[in-house]
Amino acid sequence: MTLLLCQPAAASGGIIAVQSSNIKPYNDALRGFESACNCDTKHLLISEVEERDLQTIIHRAQPDLILAIGVDALNRVKSIKDIPIVYLMVLDPQLHASNYRNITGISMIISPEIQLALIKRFLPDAKRVGVLYDPLRTDDFVIKARKAAASAEIKLITSEVHSPKDVPEQLKNMGTNIDVFWMLPDITVITPETVEFLLLSLIENRIPVVTFSDKYLTIGAAMSLMVDAFDTGKQAWEITEKVLAGTEIKKIESTFARTPVVTINRDITNKLGISVSDKFRNDKDK
Repeated sequence: MTLLLCQPAAASGGIIAVQSSNIKPYNDALRGFESACNCDTKHLLISEVEERDLQTIIHRAQPDLILAIGVDALNRVKSIKDIPIVYLMVLDPQLHASNYRNITGISMIISPEIQLALIKRFLPDAKRVGVLYDPLRTDDFVIKARKAAASAEIKLITSEVHSPKDVPEQLKNMGTNIDVFWMLPDITVITPETVEFLLLSLIENRIPVVTFSDKYLTIGAAMSLMVDAFDTGKQAWEITEKVLAGTEIKKIESTFARTPVVTINRDITNKLGISVSDKFRNDKDK
């Protein structure tokens, strides 16, 4: 992990940003945050600090706010109750931070409204969108997705999955009654054992898959909608700025990432006979 001391002019105690690991998406998110807040930062590599010392370091610094980048960072700091915490790049925050009054942030997933609008743009004739999900992990997202689908005149066909073993049966029950399958970042549904089965089964039935990561394009997904990590960092600063200006963090609702990175798998769209709109000409191809 990486620990940063960030001292914007508006915050006398500064900001401590705890980063889960030194990987590009987290680094990009941090750069986005710093670019928006124009922070002077000092960096400390957490691997050089004993884990039990993390909270001691934070309390000695007396920051105005903690920025948690990634779920591991969030889990390390969420026991701190007397300092506001803003998280980002966290996949399923409802499992990790839903009952904490000093924590808010941005999920590592694009809002359902934006995703469904892009699916409709990608497949204008698609009316039935299939989703498998674990209600313990992604129920909040699916509830919002149902409302967004109704507004977009899309029928969302959902099936609950409580174990990866449920995936084959639930996908079979869904059958060919869907026009597109929407793959959510739900780790009960998407495992190394299930993902290849899902994609092969759907391709055999000529059903395009929209996924959340471009790594699944190489094994058959038609389009990915990934989070723009840099912009998510800027989005985190907008929340942070409100907290530093005096807004109680418990009054700031957690939200979804707002900016997608769209990638199209032209080999799959050609194979499925999908004519990709020119509206996607500026997006990435695989």
